[in-house]
Amino acid sequence: MMLEFVSKHSVGCRASFETTPNRPRLIIPTRTAMQFEVERKFRVAQFATVEEKLRSLDAQFDAPVKQSDHYFAHPARNFAKTDEALRVRSVANQHVITYKGPKIDATTKTRVEIELPLVTEAETPDKFLQLLTALGFQPVEIVHKVRQCAIVSWQEQSVEVALDRVDHLGTFVELEISTSRDQVDSARQVLASLTAELNLTDEERRSYLELLLAAE
Repeated sequence: MMLEFVSKHSVGCRASFETTPNRPRLIIPTRTAMQFEVERKFRVAQFATVEEKLRSLDAQFDAPVKQSDHYFAHPARNFAKTDEALRVRSVANQHVITYKGPKIDATTKTRVEIELPLVTEAETPDKFLQLLTALGFQPVEIVHKVRQCAIVSWQEQSVEVALDRVDHLGTFVELEISTSRDQVDSARQVLASLTAELNLTDEERRSYLELLLAAE
């Protein structure tokens, strides 16, 4: 099988996939240097008000999709203490492995993120999960959610917005900018401004995994 790599900015999932009859095309975002994920997340009672405001800002919406995030524990260090995460995300037949580094400030969820798509063969995700287990990584939890992604231009920045319905946790809105280290402060300011514009107030810095484990 030949894979054609194409650069594309995608909303929320970090990678999108297209298939042609003769050549599957794996579309991944272009990242030439270490990227930081600048993110803020908020609990909301419902999406109607936020969605209406986003549409007034000409946000472009994708269709909602089901996501399953498989999280793993490291065999030699405690991710809960080091504030790291390793997950495999599945959306239909699309699969991506992601490493998230420790948060670097006390207000946002800014952190290094490294993301790689997996080949879209049917057995690939199961084999990869078996590989992680063989290396000593242990499954921790699976986060199931329905996510609707959007992208909005704000203060000359493209902001990714995710409207999430998370099983057993409720509804959340995430705002995110991926940027280089020297642009992190600027990205924080953009998100602070958009947060105010969308009237988001109930901020949550814990990950969905942390929230699920705390609820057990």
